Amino acid sequence: MTMPAQKPMTQGVHHLGFNVGRPEASAAFFVELLEWREVHRDADYPAIFVSDGMIMLTLWGAAEGACSFDYHRNVGLHHVAFTVASREALEAVYARIRGAGGVAIEFAPELLRDGPAMHMMCFEPSGIRVEFIWPG
Repeated sequence: MTMPAQKPMTQGVHHLGFNVGRPEASAAFFVELLEWREVHRDADYPAIFVSDGMIMLTLWGAAEGACSFDYHRNVGLHHVAFTVASREALEAVYARIRGAGGVAIEFAPELLRDGPAMHMMCFEPSGIRVEFIWPG
């Protein structure tokens, strides 16, 4: 028996909170490389809030000595994926990240399955795995 469709109780993502070991470098990745804007900063938390106008990230400063997340072995965020508007935009993100230094690139833009969608993966300066995807 099929249940009638119900309206979800939620309405999308308001923000994501990341624990980061290098808050300033992580904020610069989003603000300087990706042209996001810094929304707020709270030294008491400590946290830096950044947004691309569609989603906000809270970059929480992790305690000194915090261990890195292993997305192969731990339960938690495997990666976060951000949409880009075109194949050219994906190539531009790749070029900017590649030219900046200090950001590990897992793989350059490539077809996602059989295409036409394309994506790439990198690790922002605190080690969070980030995907950029053009849906095609």
